[in-house]
Amino acid sequence: MKTSKSNSLFTKAQKHIPGGVNSPVRAFKSVGRNPLFISKANGSYIFDVDGNQFIDYVMSWGPMILGHAHREVLSTLNKAMKNGTSYGAPTEL
Repeated sequence: MKTSKSNSLFTKAQKHIPGGVNSPVRAFKSVGRNPLFISKANGSYIFDVDGNQFIDYVMSWGPMILGHAHREVLSTLNKAMKNGTSYGAPTEL
């Protein structure tokens, strides 16, 4: 499996982010490899920056129960984001 772009990005990330990652993917060290850097996702699949495709069994640690880029979820998010993205105060659901 090709991972040269992920390896390069990991090297750069280690200069700016503790451990070079911003999530539990630090566990990649326990399997003897660098973390993969993901470029996109759709449905139950994720794709890394090297073009490899994987079934996403992790699903972003739980919140992606409908899969990535679900059409209805994206449509609802786009409508909601037109009103702003973070208020720091309570909002009506």
